[in-house]
Amino acid sequence: MLSVHCNSGPRHSHVEGIRRRRVRPPIIGRMSEHDQSASTPQDFESERERLDTWLRAGNERQFRQQLRDGTRLLQQGKAKEALPLLKRAHEIRPDDADAALNLGGAYLMSGRHRDAIPVLERAVQQTPDSARLWISLGAAYLGNPILASEEQQLKALSAFQRALQIDPFAPSAAYNIGLVHRDRGEIDLAIAALRRAIKSDPGDRDARRLLERLEREN
Repeated sequence: MLSVHCNSGPRHSHVEGIRRRRVRPPIIGRMSEHDQSASTPQDFESERERLDTWLRAGNERQFRQQLRDGTRLLQQGKAKEALPLLKRAHEIRPDDADAALNLGGAYLMSGRHRDAIPVLERAVQQTPDSARLWISLGAAYLGNPILASEEQQLKALSAFQRALQIDPFAPSAAYNIGLVHRDRGEIDLAIAALRRAIKSDPGDRDARRLLERLEREN
C-alpha cells in the first residue's frame, strides 16, 4: 500500500436571589443615553475596531486549540475523530499550510481521497514550495493504488516529482514514485526511484525490500 509519512455538558447553578453574570462581547453602539447624545462617527469606528480585535483574538485561540487537538488525534491514528476539529481549524484559517496539510492527511487516513484533493490543491497554490503538501496531494490523486486509473497515476507521479524538485530528500517521495512505476509495469523506472529513495534514506526498509525483490525478479 502507498503510504505518505506525511499531526460532559455545562453545569447550571441556581442560587435564589443571585443572577448569574454572563460575559458579553463588546457590542457596537451599546451606549448610555448620555453617550449617545455625544456620539460621533469616530466613536462608532473605534467600537468597531475593538470588536474586530476581540473577534480576531477569539478566532486565533480557537484555531490553535482545534489544530492542536486535531493533530494530536491524528498522530494517535484517530483520523475520524480528528476530522471535525481539523475542518474547523481550516475554516478559520483556510490559507494556513499546516491546517490544510493535517486536514488532508485526516481525509487520506480515513480513505476519503477525493475530499482531500480540493483542500490540498488550494494549499499548494498558496504554498507551492511545500514538499509535504505535494506528497499528500500525490497520495490524494492516486487514491487506492490497486484501483488507480492511468490518469490518477500520472497526476500522482507529477505531484511526487514536484516534491522532489523542491526537496531532493523529501521523505517517501522517491519511494512513492517507485511504487507507481512498479504498478505501471515500468520496472526500470521503479528500480531507479527506489535506489534514489534508499540513497536519501538508507534506513528505509520498505524501499530496500522492494528494490531487492524487483532486482531479483528482473
